[in-house]
Amino acid sequence: MRGWVRRGIEKGSLTTRFPGDKPETVSPWVSELARVAPGNADCPTDAITGDTVNRFRCISCGRCSPFFAPSGNLNLPDTKVKYALFKRSMKLYLIDTGSCGGCNSEVQQLWNPVYDLSRLGIFFTNTPRHADALLVVGVLTEGMEKPLLDAYNAIPEPKLVFAVGACAASGGILGRSISSLLECQIIVPGCPPDPFAIIDAIQKSRGVE
Repeated sequence: MRGWVRRGIEKGSLTTRFPGDKPETVSPWVSELARVAPGNADCPTDAITGDTVNRFRCISCGRCSPFFAPSGNLNLPDTKVKYALFKRSMKLYLIDTGSCGGCNSEVQQLWNPVYDLSRLGIFFTNTPRHADALLVVGVLTEGMEKPLLDAYNAIPEPKLVFAVGACAASGGILGRSISSLLECQIIVPGCPPDPFAIIDAIQKSRGVE
């Protein structure tokens, strides 16, 4: 026990100062893509039209290289609604409607000591009845339509729906997007999205820039 206390004092706080700190370990392919050379790119999700990349369909596969390259811009969420009501406290309910596990892994990072989402007054809850927002990952599979609607209906008003990742946002390569069943007020692109992008989207939905 003494060793842990001493180690903590010596190292100090290691929690990120969001949004100022950006880890160097983030893969560049989770950022926005920009054309850097002429030519036709082979995109498996048809995210590319001319010089434009639909960031909600992009799965960060890198097959568009060398015609497109990461711009480094991680500030990509689409926030249609902002509720200042949740500025002091916000509770999220996570539901997987058919993911590969990649987005789940990134979301789980949010409550580790590095990102420490709770320091921002944001918490996860085990029941939608106590939630302010629904965090959805994965494509919309047929067997998860009813559980998703049940979870959504159980959340009291006002409420938000986050589509986290390319699969939830557009259906990716595998299937349908969440918006085919529910209106999503916040869309976080990426395959998977970086934890910083998820935090950024959550903060913006609360009116915190």
